[in-house]
Amino acid sequence: MKKTNPTTLWRRLFLLLIYAIFLFGSSFSFAQNTGKLHHYAEFVNPFIGTDFTGNTYPGAQSPFGMVQLSPDNGLPGWDRIAGYFYPDSTIAGFSHTHLLGTGAGDLYDISFLPVSTPIRKSAEPLGVHSRFSHAEEQAEAGYYRVRLSDYDIDVELTATERVGVQRYTFPTSQGLVILNLAKAMNWDRTLECEIRQVDSVTIEGWRFSDGWARNQKVFFRTRFSSPVKSMEFQSDSLFQHGVVHLSFDLPMRNLTVCTALSPVSVEGARKNLEAECPIIDFDRTRRLVQRKWDELLSRIEIQTEKPVQDTIFYTALYHALSAPTIYSDVDGGYRGPDGKVHIANGWTNYSTLSLWDTFRAAHPLYTLICPERVNDFVQSFLAFEKQHGRLPVWPLQGSETDMMIGYHAIPVLVDACLKGLTSANPVEVLEACVRTATDTSYRDIDKYLKYGYIPYDGGKAMNSDDWSLSRTLEYSYDDACIARLARHLGQDSIAKVFALRAQYYKNLYEPVSDFFVPRNSQGQYQADFFPEAYTPHICESNAWQYFWFVPHDVSGLIRLSGGKKAFESKLDCFFSSAPSADDELPLFSTGMIGQYVHGNEPCHHVAYLYNAVGKPEKTQRYLRQIMGELYQNNPAGLCGNEDCGQMSSWYVLSALGFYPVDAADGRYELGAPLFEQAKIHLSSDKSLEIKAPGAVGGQVFRHHRFNGKKNRATYIEDALLRQGGTLEFLP
Repeated sequence: MKKTNPTTLWRRLFLLLIYAIFLFGSSFSFAQNTGKLHHYAEFVNPFIGTDFTGNTYPGAQSPFGMVQLSPDNGLPGWDRIAGYFYPDSTIAGFSHTHLLGTGAGDLYDISFLPVSTPIRKSAEPLGVHSRFSHAEEQAEAGYYRVRLSDYDIDVELTATERVGVQRYTFPTSQGLVILNLAKAMNWDRTLECEIRQVDSVTIEGWRFSDGWARNQKVFFRTRFSSPVKSMEFQSDSLFQHGVVHLSFDLPMRNLTVCTALSPVSVEGARKNLEAECPIIDFDRTRRLVQRKWDELLSRIEIQTEKPVQDTIFYTALYHALSAPTIYSDVDGGYRGPDGKVHIANGWTNYSTLSLWDTFRAAHPLYTLICPERVNDFVQSFLAFEKQHGRLPVWPLQGSETDMMIGYHAIPVLVDACLKGLTSANPVEVLEACVRTATDTSYRDIDKYLKYGYIPYDGGKAMNSDDWSLSRTLEYSYDDACIARLARHLGQDSIAKVFALRAQYYKNLYEPVSDFFVPRNSQGQYQADFFPEAYTPHICESNAWQYFWFVPHDVSGLIRLSGGKKAFESKLDCFFSSAPSADDELPLFSTGMIGQYVHGNEPCHHVAYLYNAVGKPEKTQRYLRQIMGELYQNNPAGLCGNEDCGQMSSWYVLSALGFYPVDAADGRYELGAPLFEQAKIHLSSDKSLEIKAPGAVGGQVFRHHRFNGKKNRATYIEDALLRQGGTLEFLP
């Protein structure tokens, strides 16, 4: 036997290593804490949030993808808003659209279920299903797997932006798949559906539905890896061509199913399928989507001492990058809120915009780690305004749900303009903002302008609540953002009008109680006011929790409260006044520390307000408590609805050590970094290194140094961070 020269052997091994790094370079990155190659998608635990109140789904998705391919337990209910609830043990289908922790039950479009005889069926609403075990379930970013125990079928899921890819492994060579377009859950109901065969391996059709997303239209095209042997429509369905049984001969026992979605047409779905899934190869698709996840997730590197922190952090980042969702075909076609088809020319249209939540932290996070998408968000907002007459509030699948309050597209637009992250004309952006904020036919803006607040009597009820106090405060904040952009553009007359409106929050301040108190149209404060009470006048909160929502004028709020000492005392009381054991708390009051509620968004900035009174140690103490106790690596690891990434974006930014109290003022308050070293890759040639010696041990930081320059301020400007360099936290 010929011997190999050791030098030659090592050279070959070295070349193989270089080739492997070149081949998989986009999928792997060096983690500082171990010095080993890491596959970032494997850090992600999509089961976090699938129990308790998180309302997340564990299935497969590409970053910001139109498709969210995930299992559905088959039963309705608030716990199953995302289709899947971890304590359940049944799966009734794998559908292609889901909402990430919104508390709103809609979508579940284009549902497939592989089965074998005998088919297990229960009374509706569960219907055909299978049992499963979590011991035979796996999930990571871009991939999901489960065994359907009643049928002995293994199911694997992955997805591109617009295509869901499933692989079934059957126990025999006979495969049977049910496609059910008629099944609806929670708020969703099918209006019209159709399935038709194109050729031996292709079917297409559509599902039109109504629910939270009104008049929703989803078109699809599916290609199978094996020919369809038979196609049998179910006559007991309410829809003649809405439920079909598809049988297959499968010598290798495997069937791969590729389904493209389109909001426009079956032709749009065909183009999406050809562009994103040109060949049927499950493993190749899985590798491609996980490379996309790896590339985005690796834009933040952290140094941790405990592997569980990697999981919690990168799962939070994964959730933050799962919405908004793409809502246009590869050719730019999309369906607008006017019901017409439009073309996004040179940009990508987005929907699933939970703006009441995500303006706070998610959108500021995007400006740092994926600024290349910000212009698409801006163009989506502006196109929506042209087609609908107002900027979006909570758009879903081309429809305005009008859920929640404020007009919070405005801080996102203003932030993008001031940071120079959009090609949109800022004057046109300002005009769109002003049109929305002066539409007196909408949500009591007429009364807001007449009284300087929204009275709790005689207004337009929203979901049986008037939410008058909350709407007044939130309009005031959005108006401050408009004034900011107007000043930037030299539009002084507009700036003056909206700067005045930004002070309307003061019109609800009642000095005796030191709270914002609802007022009626005669100017009288609510007589039976009690700050701990949850009333129809305050949105998903009480007066304690909404007192702090003046992010644009914290100094003004401090003056109203009697100065810094009084403000600090009120903050102390807020975090220590816990509800009694027999208090009836609403569904959204979770993750409580005193009256602070981390499970709902109005409180998310409050811990940072101690900075404004010179007490950063208290900010840091509560931040460490929130991050340490309320984010865990288990299915119940989120203390509230994920809300399209806001809950997780708060964690990502706070764990890095800073947070935007005002989402559009270009400033981050400094907090309590969890990691002693971290790095944000801002662009191809810029990065921000974060150093916080002693962070793991709970060091209190009172100063910071940026690129060698020491600063005693409790905040840092976004413009500095995006220059890149080194941010050091100092005791």
